[in-house]
Parts: sequence; C-alpha cells; structure tokens
Amino acid sequence: MSYAHGSRRALITGGAGFLGSHLCERLLTMDFEVVCLDNFLTGSAANIAYLLHDPRFQAIECNINEVAEIPGEIGLVLHFASPASPADYLRFPIQTLQAGSSGTLRALEVARAKQARFILASSSEVYGNPLEHPQRESYWGNVNPIGLRSVYDEAKRFGEALTTAYRKEFGVNTAIARIFNTYGPRMRTNDGRAVPTFARQAIRGEPVTVTGDGGQTRSFCYVDDTVDGVLMLAQSDYPGPVNIGSQEELAISRLATLITEIVSSRSPVHFVERPADDPEIRCPNTALANEVLGWSPKISLESGLKKTLAWFADQLAAEGQGA
Repeated sequence: MSYAHGSRRALITGGAGFLGSHLCERLLTMDFEVVCLDNFLTGSAANIAYLLHDPRFQAIECNINEVAEIPGEIGLVLHFASPASPADYLRFPIQTLQAGSSGTLRALEVARAKQARFILASSSEVYGNPLEHPQRESYWGNVNPIGLRSVYDEAKRFGEALTTAYRKEFGVNTAIARIFNTYGPRMRTNDGRAVPTFARQAIRGEPVTVTGDGGQTRSFCYVDDTVDGVLMLAQSDYPGPVNIGSQEELAISRLATLITEIVSSRSPVHFVERPADDPEIRCPNTALANEVLGWSPKISLESGLKKTLAWFADQLAAEGQGA
C-alpha cells in the first residue's frame, strides 16, 4: 500500500491495546516509523514487547491527556486509546469518557500541529440499540445517554462530533472509522467480550455463559481485515464516517456453539442474565467502505475463529489455565 499524506511516521494512541498493537505491527511492515502511546490501563506491554527491538518503534507510557509535545514530524495520527469492552469501560467510566473527549481533543491538536492525517477509532456503539438494520453511516442511532453503556457510547459520539468540528473549523485532515466487533489474537482472556469469554470457558471445559436467550446478534470481523480497512481509510482522503466490519451476522448462541465445536469442547451452554441496554441486533452495511475504499472483509468467521482459538489455547496453557 502507498501512503500519500506526508511523513511516514505514525502516532498511535492506545498502541499497546489489542487493535492498536496490530496497527503498530502492520505499519512497521509498511516501512513506517511508529510512536506508540499507552498508559496500560487496559493495554498490555506484552502486546508490543516483540516490537521494541525495532529502531523504528518507540513506546511511550503516558496518558494521551498528559502529552505536551511529540518531537519530530508526524504524518498520521491514529486515536485508538480507550477501554473497549463493557467490563473495562464499566470499571473505568471516567477514564473512558476522558479518552473520547479530552483524549480526542489532545490527539486532534497533535494532528493539527503536525498537519497530519487523523483517524478516529469510533465504534458501532454509536448506533446504540439500532432501529435500522443493517446500520448505514447515515443512521443517527438509538442511544440511552444515561444508560449503563453510555460512558462508551457517548464518548465515541462526542469524539465523532469533535473530530468533525476540527475538520470544519481548522481544516484538519480527519476521518472517522466506525469499527464493528473485531476479534483475534491478543485479546485479553478476561476482557469480558463474547469471543474471549466463550473461548476461555470452552477451552477449560467450563459452562459457556450466554446472556439472555442468546438470540441477540453481532457481526464479527477478524483483526487483519479491520486493520486493512482502517489503513485503507488512512491512505485515502475520505472523511467518513465509514463502517469497518463484517456483514456475516450471527446469534450469540450460535457463536457459543461454533466455538465449542472448533475446540472440540463438551462445555454446556448456560444462559445468564442479560446486561441492561445490550443491543438486540448489530450488523454493518459496508457498501460505502467497498465503494470509497475498495474494502471488504476477506477472512471468514470460521477461519478467523480457528486462528484466534489456537492463540487462546496457547495463551491459557502459558497461564496455567488450560483444560
């Protein structure tokens, strides 16, 4: 892939997180220099440890809100700093809101000062519990502003508004990626989202806990495909928002059985109480991403899950938690 937005030096906030670390790795393969900022609230030093030997990679432990200056040229700012799983953002509500508000402001200021391309990692959660299905970028969403999940939903919605304002007011070269349910290696085994939770339980032979009746749907996109979409957006001039996700929608109960089948687990499925404001349906309309970026996911759910579950099995064995 070519890059036409100035310096081949990228700043990634949240670069030690699940998705951020994959972006760091990919950009290095594209011959970028990479500056990774992370306060390790939910990110992991292990995710980027293998990159530290590369002289083109720099890791800085800090909160994006505390960054005064990044020396040198920057051609690309990717703002991915935020708790991302319900378990994390409910444990860190204020930090989540700060990442989406003052954190986005600080990252935008860096992009403005460096005249860099800016990519906001927004989320399908801006659609809330959608009344439109599948969700197009033109849909405004159905979000409870004081509900259980509002600290994440509204942080992302505010981040989008601020990013748009910087584009209009200051001419910052911005873009918004609305990311849908990414999964893959380097997710934390206890992160609370469906894939890690079901993987851990199935591999250990424990009951797989499905919330509600399991009929709620999600659309899962393998991390390599998500990274492709984000970087294709970065290399374009399109401002977004643009959905980055898979249209392969399935019920959560089906995901649970698929994971147990792949790891040949005898774990029974147990149904537990469903969290408040948990969306009933979630599936992107990705026609826009295909039209303006030429992007669509390439990795099937079953193929992606096999890769992911193999990684989880190794990780749990290393932690002494295997079956």
